[in-house]
Amino acid sequence: MSDTTDLIKLYSKRILALAAAIPHTDPLVAPMGMAKKRSPLCGSNIQVALDVKDGVISAFSQDVKACALGQASASVVGANIIGRTRDEIETGRDQLFEMLTQNGPVPDAPFADLIVLESAKDYRNRHASIMLAFDATLAAFDDAIQSESA
Repeated sequence: MSDTTDLIKLYSKRILALAAAIPHTDPLVAPMGMAKKRSPLCGSNIQVALDVKDGVISAFSQDVKACALGQASASVVGANIIGRTRDEIETGRDQLFEMLTQNGPVPDAPFADLIVLESAKDYRNRHASIMLAFDATLAAFDDAIQSESA
């Protein structure tokens, strides 16, 4: 298969549709936690702001500057992030990483739509961008908890 054919397969219509419909892009006024993560390889970055109430995310905002794969990941994460605990987010991140790097299964619900990124397994240089949404969310969650206890 040619490189062009591989890229066309990688950037499916579903990935592009998700990338075009990223939820929660309006900034939060006074978020409890914030974090920005960047992929050094490609320069993709995501900034997340959120509020945590009773151990779950109660408000969420993301500013996504990433390739279509990173955008699609942020779209799925953002669509399912409200009401999630830190453990649920960490589990989703770990399952996505295993799917991409170790032929693991698709992440469990509520992040099962990340199956759309299964085609990126062979593109290791894209994995960091795909992981950014989870990494930034976890860092922002930790920032919120740390701010709350300070």
